[in-house]
Amino acid sequence: MINPLEEPRPHPGTTTGSDERPAQRLAGALLRFDLEAELAELQDESEWEQGDRNAITLVKEGDLRLTLTALHAGARMDPHRTDGYTTIQLMAGRLSVVSTDTHELGPGEMLVIGKGVMHEVVALEDAAFLLTIALPNAGAPG
Repeated sequence: MINPLEEPRPHPGTTTGSDERPAQRLAGALLRFDLEAELAELQDESEWEQGDRNAITLVKEGDLRLTLTALHAGARMDPHRTDGYTTIQLMAGRLSVVSTDTHELGPGEMLVIGKGVMHEVVALEDAAFLLTIALPNAGAPG
């Protein structure tokens, strides 16, 4: 019997949600997103208003991670690397991605970063991008 005082547990592949965000599916055979609407919601949240960034994970399934990220002008993602291939697809604003070379990206441009490549991201103006990471063996049983 279900205790009515307990919060229902989300299905596997679903976030728990928060005061500002409802629970969301992160995995499934078909997932559809309105990226402009998702970005508008990100920019309405207090995290965006009070901080230098906000992000939402849209997909977390197997070896795939897909995150919509918004950065205020001047915000940076310190130098880091990932174990998988990464893409940064700019939706709005301007970014500088610094690695062995510096790449400035504008809306509609995308940069592909190889496995283990050290890079830093700097927002030259308020910017929004779709971050995709393909992690090798992330979905494999441990």
